[in-house]
Amino acid sequence: MNTATTSEGLCDVCVTVAAYEAPPPAAAPAPGGGPAAWLRSPVGLGRAAMALLGVVVLTDLYALWAATAVRGVMDDLISGEYGDDIARDAEHADKLYSAAGGVQLVALVATCVVFLVWFHRVRVNAEAFDPHIHSKSRGWTVGSWFVPVVNLWFPRRIAIDIWDASGDRSKSLEAPAERETPWLINAWWTLWLVSLLAGRYAGRRYSAAEEPEEINSALTGMMVSDALDIAAAVLAILFVHRLTRRQDQKARSGPGVVPGGFPLGGLHG
Repeated sequence: MNTATTSEGLCDVCVTVAAYEAPPPAAAPAPGGGPAAWLRSPVGLGRAAMALLGVVVLTDLYALWAATAVRGVMDDLISGEYGDDIARDAEHADKLYSAAGGVQLVALVATCVVFLVWFHRVRVNAEAFDPHIHSKSRGWTVGSWFVPVVNLWFPRRIAIDIWDASGDRSKSLEAPAERETPWLINAWWTLWLVSLLAGRYAGRRYSAAEEPEEINSALTGMMVSDALDIAAAVLAILFVHRLTRRQDQKARSGPGVVPGGFPLGGLHG
């Protein structure tokens, strides 16, 4: 089978990949004189982040199932049932719920690390697309998640700026107050904050609960928190998918960008 070649004798695929292995001819200068912004593919990181968010959903479902086991034992105790069988069931249910908390923590930490690496990648790409649209400096891309109070709205603002810079340039030229915030970002961010606050409140109640009635009531709050976290994770998957695809499409068709998209391949669907 013949391989398409350029006039220099290089195959088309090699030319595209080589163009991306080296920096583009002119990188966008970062606002404030920071490091220049180079385009790099977010596709692989996006897929990893989505996969780990799916793991978060699975661990939350496991926690919901384990909570029903604990509630079943508490209901037996409330109804006045005692004995060795109840004691064994209580110990087994407690182990299940403790294990659920452990796997949730591991999944959360792994997902946060990969998500933040992806978030930083798309932020730098967004600077390459449009260095002037961003209301927060690049350092806030990761740092804003860990600063108290600021973490309630800075990450959302950064996400909106990335979204706008990765889309139609005519939209990015509008003032921030005039640009329409994507419903997906608002829905994801609202659910994430509500699930976070609900989880902290329910966790404190569960830790302080001693009587079966108190434990059941606290478990209800924990289950609501897990359900909200599942919904937030699903929206986060959609957000990662659509923003990654948005940047991939802009890299393939946007003005001033090396043709051919990202070398790792597009994200479609």
